[in-house]
Amino acid sequence: MAFKAVLFDMDGVIVDTEPLHKQAYFLMFKKVEIVVSQELYNSYTGQSTIDICKDLVKKFNLTLEAKELVAYKRAFFKELFFSDTNDLQLLDGVLDLIKNYYNNGITLVLASSASMVTINNVFNKFDLNQYFKGKISGADLKASKPHPEIFIKAAEIAGFKREECIVIEDSTNGIKAAYDAGIYCVAYKSEHSKAQDYTLAQKVISDYREIRFEVMEKHF
Repeated sequence: MAFKAVLFDMDGVIVDTEPLHKQAYFLMFKKVEIVVSQELYNSYTGQSTIDICKDLVKKFNLTLEAKELVAYKRAFFKELFFSDTNDLQLLDGVLDLIKNYYNNGITLVLASSASMVTINNVFNKFDLNQYFKGKISGADLKASKPHPEIFIKAAEIAGFKREECIVIEDSTNGIKAAYDAGIYCVAYKSEHSKAQDYTLAQKVISDYREIRFEVMEKHF
């Protein structure tokens, strides 16, 4: 069976906004006066902001509501994203890969835990909308990664069976979501993906040339 669609994660796969997210989270932690360890922070990678904030409220017995933490974090992130010192770039080789799939008739869908506002900011900044059939935000779903819902819905948006799709992910939670959705998963292991578990991925790469259309069509 041929592969017909690629479902892309965004953070750590298309663009590395992780340093901005981390700064925004730690500014929020400081504002609400909690001390979050690096280990706990790493465990949240790939989850939606609301789910992370709900967990923080519970863990730290906060009187604030999760949505208030979300608002603080997003305000800090927006400030950082649009600051003059922000030198955000696409990850090496990803634009070539997107164009390679697109030019070979592969349907592309973005499936990210980021908010749709952040997704749209990134896509507008780098002019990516022209290549993608659709975009879905885990922030708009009942459950975020590692729940498989986001990739099940992304495959539906693509219009193909799950076994005709590939997921490109970089986080433990995202890889598990793809695995539980029954979709072939490529784990992108880069210097941006710290302390993540790739064992459930069918293929682990560190260079996007390893999964160009010409290579991947032989796997299906």
